[in-house]
Amino acid sequence: MDLLAFEKSLIALFVAVTAAIVVSKLRGKRLRLPPGPIPVPVFGNWLQVGDDLNHRNLSALARRYGDALLLRMGQRNLVVVSSPSLAREVLHTQGVEFGSRTRNVVFDIFTGKGQDMVFTVYGEHWRKMRRIMTVPFFTNKVVQQYRAGWEDEAGRVVDDVRADVRAGTEGVVLRRRLQLMMYNNMYRIMFDRRFESEEDPLFLRLKELNWERSRLAQSFDYNYGDFIPILRPFLRGYLKICKEVKERRLQLFKDYFLEERKKLSSTKATDNSKLKCAIDHILDAQKKGEINEDNVLYIVENINVAAIETTLWSIEWGVAELVNHPEIQQKLRQEIDDVLGPGVQVTEPDTHRLPYLQAVIKETLRLRMAIPLLVPHMNLNEAKLGGYDIPAESKILVNAWWLANNPSSWKNPEEFRPERFLEEEAKVEANGNDFRYLPFGVGRRSCPGIILALPILGITIGRLVQNFELLPPPGHKKIDTSEKGGQFSLHILKHSTIVAKPRA
Repeated sequence: MDLLAFEKSLIALFVAVTAAIVVSKLRGKRLRLPPGPIPVPVFGNWLQVGDDLNHRNLSALARRYGDALLLRMGQRNLVVVSSPSLAREVLHTQGVEFGSRTRNVVFDIFTGKGQDMVFTVYGEHWRKMRRIMTVPFFTNKVVQQYRAGWEDEAGRVVDDVRADVRAGTEGVVLRRRLQLMMYNNMYRIMFDRRFESEEDPLFLRLKELNWERSRLAQSFDYNYGDFIPILRPFLRGYLKICKEVKERRLQLFKDYFLEERKKLSSTKATDNSKLKCAIDHILDAQKKGEINEDNVLYIVENINVAAIETTLWSIEWGVAELVNHPEIQQKLRQEIDDVLGPGVQVTEPDTHRLPYLQAVIKETLRLRMAIPLLVPHMNLNEAKLGGYDIPAESKILVNAWWLANNPSSWKNPEEFRPERFLEEEAKVEANGNDFRYLPFGVGRRSCPGIILALPILGITIGRLVQNFELLPPPGHKKIDTSEKGGQFSLHILKHSTIVAKPRA
């Protein structure tokens, strides 16, 4: 009986929506919409396109329909931007009009409906959160304060891998140790804390919850219920799990980090002449009434995902490409030896004197962009883009991966060739000075974490290459670099075993 009632409701809704579309066509103003597949009532293009809206599939659609294309995914309008000129419009020229964020049903849960900085709409709350986060996280002063810590963490990775007899023969999953390093890099900044080992119980809990959050949020499995409200009841179990993970994570942040920092601050006399860790600045803002406790927790949530995971993915991609391109790895090693001298360990200031290292990092971010679709944008009001009308509250995806891998704009883009950034693309930087190359976005909603990510990438990759010969495991010529795409993320599918043979 319940099934029969559901079928009748579905039919009734289908008729109603069809009628509404017909009426709107007759009465409403005609919009010049971007081209795209012809939608069907209720489902839009979902039945044609499916759930997997990854960067490669969207690139294929762009080649068919054009640099601005419209997908109607159930009740949501999704506009895909695939040219540098249109990217400039969205991110720079009309940065205010397209400066908001769209959230789906899962990101609504994990961000408290936009109480964070990354996913809040463009406006006063975003400006306030950006200002509060900039001083303790995203300035050159922060880099100089913490670079010695990043160098120390990279040195500990080298020491641990060198001490593991398996590493130089059968190989190890290097990512596991690099993950601990990245947590320590960011938790030193946030809480003036670090985890001693991969077996630290608190680190294991934190890592597990963050992994579960990313898996749930980046999955395409829930798209059908987000696109089509009548199917949302089928997501109840999924959304319940999301809420449970969210509550457990925020409670962990609060109990083991925020409350402990508050206790420490209350028992120690504040010395204003000393630089405080990031959370002290954030808690000061809370005390002043600028933000509330939920905002504080969501700032911690943003850093756990946006800073730790994305940088780790990029390090892992960079190492994988160097393993699979030994001639590039050797060229980089030779540069480090020639510039610094054999055995002199790479430091943050050194990275600026190593142009080939910088080129390797740029090429990794081009070919294996961690956020290939950037974080989605949204226009709160009806807007114009490339001569087309963009309906209000459309989800705007800038396919930054395609901009950096379009054969009409780049020479042999499928090749991992760092030399391009020393030759024909020598003037291109990761900061968005060229709209063909936007690994961190550009404009008002660009990723401020670029100021941390680039030096950490340089220190880590530099230290690994100068201390080890990085090889595939015995019996393999290369390691698997198959991709795993998400809602807007890209990481390596398989965390491969890598042989790290210590240099003599």
